[in-house]
Amino acid sequence: MYKTLEKKIKNRTAVVGVIGMGYVGLPLAVELGRENFKVIGIDINSHRVNRINSGKSDIDDVKDKDLKPLVKSGNIKATTNFAVLKKVDCVTICVPTPLSKTKDPDVSYILAGVSEVQKYLHPGQLVILESTTYPGSTEELILPMLEETGLEVGKDFFLAFSPERVDPGNKKYSTKNTPRVVGGITPQCTKIAKLFYEQTLTDAVPVSSTKSAEMVKLLENTFRSVNIGLVNEVALMCDRLKIDVWEIIDAANTKPFGFMPFYPGPGLGGHCIPIDPHYLSWKLKSLNYYARFIELAGDINSHMPEYVVERINRALNQKKKSLKGSKVLVLGVAYKRDIKDVRESPALDVIKLLQNGGAQVKYNDPHVFSIRMDDSVMKSVRLTKKILLGSDCVVVLADHSAYDYEFIVRNAQLVMDTRNATKYVKKNREKIVKL
Repeated sequence: MYKTLEKKIKNRTAVVGVIGMGYVGLPLAVELGRENFKVIGIDINSHRVNRINSGKSDIDDVKDKDLKPLVKSGNIKATTNFAVLKKVDCVTICVPTPLSKTKDPDVSYILAGVSEVQKYLHPGQLVILESTTYPGSTEELILPMLEETGLEVGKDFFLAFSPERVDPGNKKYSTKNTPRVVGGITPQCTKIAKLFYEQTLTDAVPVSSTKSAEMVKLLENTFRSVNIGLVNEVALMCDRLKIDVWEIIDAANTKPFGFMPFYPGPGLGGHCIPIDPHYLSWKLKSLNYYARFIELAGDINSHMPEYVVERINRALNQKKKSLKGSKVLVLGVAYKRDIKDVRESPALDVIKLLQNGGAQVKYNDPHVFSIRMDDSVMKSVRLTKKILLGSDCVVVLADHSAYDYEFIVRNAQLVMDTRNATKYVKKNREKIVKL
């Protein structure tokens, strides 16, 4: 079985199924399609499936001009029908792994995907999980389900974990040139999964097990979460010391060794950093270990929206205004610059807190045309001189490069800058309040 699958992968006759055609699955499908693999994308969202089959992408990192020719050539097609897994040689599972309200891992999407794979598992098939999860998930949850078919792992079928490393909007590192970590249930599983990724991606780095590969992903994002938590706390300290945290970071960054700059902000957003460390923390609680760094960083980062609103309130008070009744214009609701992704965006929390405080809130985002707030929908307003002049406070939450910050500061009464976006604005700096 191994030799047959190896040959199919090398000569590009292996049919690849990608379960979940979102921020992880679609970019992977495009890279596979470019290397002349036949890719079948499977998604339960029929609207998304129809868009893909018409050559249209709703993902920032995949442009229509890149997707359309691959669909036209037949290298990529999408479906809602899992029965296509019967003819698939390699299947990757790229589904969401959110947290519950109690910050427990929600692996229901993974289990739903695996149950479909289980129905159609056949000899010579490679199954790879890419969705972030806690250490032990592949071995403890997925393997038993697939072995219920009577097929033997490492002999009849192959199972591995390779964590996605997607950074939406990153112009330098994409799915293509970001190395992949790969860990299999058996050495043969690792070997064939590594070979699969090497056909399309720059590099694949093998580790000793699926559990190790799962832990690698959580370390990467815990590293960022903890360091962002540290620098957010430094921002709180600098506020009390009445010094500029951005000046401190820039000066520290002149040291050529032993320092890596992280920057404060209104909170964490996206599909990884606010969520993944809690997967590790949850797992360790079951082993009677309390992950103190993770919990502390999570606490600091999750309270940054409240701190931002408190700073806005203070700044308004300095101008003899109260938050209640003030007109506040939020700039940028995506979780970071130059993308349209609002998953876990702290901007949504800031808006809700402002509204709860009695402020009249509007927003502008050149990438996000509408957002859902509880039972209502807010739409992006045009960024004009009139709306800037009419706002009591303008709050920069995502430092999109499309914004003309000189224009914004010139026409605003007060600017709360949570991203140091106004760093190079030379005039009217007395209007700017930094995080």
